Amino acid sequence: MTQVSEETRRQIVSLVREFVANDVLPIASRYDNEDIYPQELVPTMRDLGLFGITIPEEYGGLGLDQTTMAMIFEELSKGWMSVAGIIGTHHVMASIVGDFGTEKQKERLLPSMASGDIRGALGLTEPEAGSDVQNIQTTAKMDGEEYILNGSKMFITNGEHGNAVAVLAKTDPHAEPRYRGISCFVVQKPAHGFSVGQHIDKLGYRGLDTVELVFDNVRVSTENLVGGEEGRGYGQVLSALESGRINVAARAVGVATAAFEAAIKYASQRKAFGKRIADHQAIASKLADMATKIEAARLLTYEAARKRDEGGRVDLEAGMAKLFASEVCGEVTMEAMRIHGGYGYIKEYPVERYYRDAPLMIIGEGTNEIQKLVIARRLLDKYGV
Repeated sequence: MTQVSEETRRQIVSLVREFVANDVLPIASRYDNEDIYPQELVPTMRDLGLFGITIPEEYGGLGLDQTTMAMIFEELSKGWMSVAGIIGTHHVMASIVGDFGTEKQKERLLPSMASGDIRGALGLTEPEAGSDVQNIQTTAKMDGEEYILNGSKMFITNGEHGNAVAVLAKTDPHAEPRYRGISCFVVQKPAHGFSVGQHIDKLGYRGLDTVELVFDNVRVSTENLVGGEEGRGYGQVLSALESGRINVAARAVGVATAAFEAAIKYASQRKAFGKRIADHQAIASKLADMATKIEAARLLTYEAARKRDEGGRVDLEAGMAKLFASEVCGEVTMEAMRIHGGYGYIKEYPVERYYRDAPLMIIGEGTNEIQKLVIARRLLDKYGV
């Protein structure tokens, strides 16, 4: 990846901000309310290179650093968080292929992912396996030069409108410890037996497909086993999720910022008891707390991104950023609604959308309860306890 200059970074973020202002904001409320997928935004996203943000330049991507990626996700989420979801798990899959794929897999998949011809998803969660990844039941059995996949995945973002998915499956159900029997495969559409099951109707994160994926005797070439070696999938996915948690933290910062900006604008215009409500101490204190916590969340996110760029393990830093930023987002969106009063509760104002979108960051990419366990374990390791 390329460490960009501050000027280049500003230019990239400015282009994304213009895209949000010109193309995203005009449709966000209606598409969210009616749960419409923003298909017309995809060509512009492709032109901007958003499907290749972190994919190396040698494979046709922009090869940008994680900090610039975080800034891009923040800007997209300030407009409409669902748009960030179009490229969210896509980049997790790109990270899996880029970091662990064979050279042939990289040459075959990454250029098409960078252009947006291949739009990726992550097939991890199952009806009985969410945070407990090792409990997945999807299997992949060798049959000649192919594997036969059977099982289902739940809550899969981009599962319908995407055309490729990195699927975690058990190649050795009897392995101990269990993670050593888990492998990762790239499954592309169309494939016989690979279908979309139920569509998930969500509280927030609307306008973006979240579905069940069904694998019924799906044949996958051995060439699609990531890295060409069984039993590596668990580690491959967990490593990629470090980047995923940084982008979720960035989304949380973006949504929180949008909610704060809406609240401070409203508080500066709305009058009560003869003066602006922003001049009342109760409201002023809320605004101060909101802005301070958002800035702290942003700095945690950027620090995790910086350390990710340096290489090595960053599950501690990414976990902290995701935990803190998402909780701040939940708190700030609620406070923004309270500042708006009754107007914050109606769909005419975007604050109610920010409030509905906030829980996704708390639950998604590993619940915050799991994040705390990860953080605690890494701290115990770090301090040699």
